[in-house]
Amino acid sequence: MATEPTVRETVVATAAGGALAAAAGSLVGLTAPAALVGGLNGFVSGRRGVYAWTSPRGLAAFVLDSTWALATTTASLACHAVASMQRDAGYAPEQSQRLNRHVYARGFAPRPGFATTLGNVINGAGDLGRARRVKLVTDHEDVHVWQARGFGPLYPVLYVGWMIGGGAAGAVAWLASRRRHPLGRTIETYAYYLNPFEWWAYSRDDHWPPAQKLDGVGWRRPAVRSFTSLR
Repeated sequence: MATEPTVRETVVATAAGGALAAAAGSLVGLTAPAALVGGLNGFVSGRRGVYAWTSPRGLAAFVLDSTWALATTTASLACHAVASMQRDAGYAPEQSQRLNRHVYARGFAPRPGFATTLGNVINGAGDLGRARRVKLVTDHEDVHVWQARGFGPLYPVLYVGWMIGGGAAGAVAWLASRRRHPLGRTIETYAYYLNPFEWWAYSRDDHWPPAQKLDGVGWRRPAVRSFTSLR
């Protein structure tokens, strides 16, 4: 059973997050803004008991969120702000506490039916009473949480850069194929499904290739072994 968060945990996480972030931000002349982000993330995460402090993975998650991954942690705070304005954002403690992430059934979810992960926040998880939606969180979206931590400030640049370049490539492919497939589906395949970060996550979820991807386009085999096969 996950240990319940305490006031002490909230205070320590806020102070430690702010201090780590300030040190990281000072390297690029952004000490105060970085400290604010790190402190706020520590406060929200400490109050909810998100980090697994007794495990190396949990400690790494906190340190990375407070330093190398500050850019995506900033985005996660924006997700919390959006969720706070919803009547019921559907925060899911059973998928968040001591699991090094925040999960909302709704939150910032611009595309219905699709989950959206920004930093350490998973939005749009949907009905977590369904096994498939839980697996989406644990085997797909959590991969994005750790991609953001591992690639740090490079992650949004690489992800968005691929979407822009892939979208352009998809438009060219659509023209070259003499409009054989719908334009939107062609662009989505190149910009989203062929994005290496998505290929990686869909493969971990044992869901490659997804049915929505154009047949015969792009990667044929999974990028990595699925979590299901490793369990």
